[in-house]
Amino acid sequence: MGEQVSVLIGTRKGVFIARSDAGRSAWQIDGPHCEAWPINHVIADDTGTLFAGGGNEWFGPAVWRSTDGGRSWNHFSAGLTYGEGGTPIKAVWSLARRGKTLYAGVEPAGLFRSEDEGETWSHVEGLQRHPSRPTWVPGAGGMILHSIVLHPDDPTQIWVAISAAGVFHTTDGGETWAARNSGTRCDFLPEGQQYPETGQCVHCLVMAPGRSNRLYQQNHCGMYRSDDGGVSWQSIEKGLPSTFGFPAAVHPRDPERLYLVPLNGAMEGRFVPDGRAAVWSTGDAGSSWHGNRAGLPQENAFFGVLRQAMATDCLEPAGVYFGTSSGELYASADEGTNWISIAAHLPVIHSVETWTPRS
Repeated sequence: MGEQVSVLIGTRKGVFIARSDAGRSAWQIDGPHCEAWPINHVIADDTGTLFAGGGNEWFGPAVWRSTDGGRSWNHFSAGLTYGEGGTPIKAVWSLARRGKTLYAGVEPAGLFRSEDEGETWSHVEGLQRHPSRPTWVPGAGGMILHSIVLHPDDPTQIWVAISAAGVFHTTDGGETWAARNSGTRCDFLPEGQQYPETGQCVHCLVMAPGRSNRLYQQNHCGMYRSDDGGVSWQSIEKGLPSTFGFPAAVHPRDPERLYLVPLNGAMEGRFVPDGRAAVWSTGDAGSSWHGNRAGLPQENAFFGVLRQAMATDCLEPAGVYFGTSSGELYASADEGTNWISIAAHLPVIHSVETWTPRS
């Protein structure tokens, strides 16, 4: 059997799955799964077990699990609580997996851990003990922990990103945390206060392949790279059409290559600039940028792309994917040069991830 790829799509009304062979020119779509729950993030582990996190203030938080490729699902929520008297958790926003350990980021912002395939959860309390916790405030989408980055070799190291609080890092498995925001600005603060220790509105945080100290972040106020694990950040937004956007996706093998979908600005509508869609890429870690437009709509495209709605696959050449706020899913089978629409009229797309079975 040849290589295959699945695109896992979290939407406002359940999970959809797009499947293709290595050519990635013809796709089959199935769904919705998870009983049309609001789903914010879908991932797969090496065995093909699927996990979907979601909910809202009406449904409550839950993590769904499928062990048969998405045909059937069970959902769990035991332990997804701040305890009696604590603020109710609205939803699970992000998931990450290392070995048998599953992590969930929730709203209001916090981190939870499961050691039993998501059936029960425990609060990683050290993050909320950070001294800055009383100053965390919601971004436009709520106060959410939306990015979980796990060190590939050291299980004690985790980075998380919170809107609007910033990036935090632990080296002891979550017992203690340090802010990692030096060099990232807050344009929305008064002059002279725009580089605080915490309070940044991070939109997305990703790690470069093969370089655990290299992180990229799309921020409310610019695009940044860190080469020291987030201790310091430098702006790499020069050459982009906007300082504002949500998603970022790294190439699966090249730490210098990154993909973005800039939007026109926080107050200008939050859609692709001039209504012309483009995926911007760098091959030199942000020193220069190129807008890739072939196959994408170049007029009257007033959609946005949300913070987890972009991903790459691990095939050769790498595929790149993004989903829109108006329910389209676009794919490139040649590392972002040419694009096709592989799904339309889906619910609002919250997240896009990929899974490729290992041979």
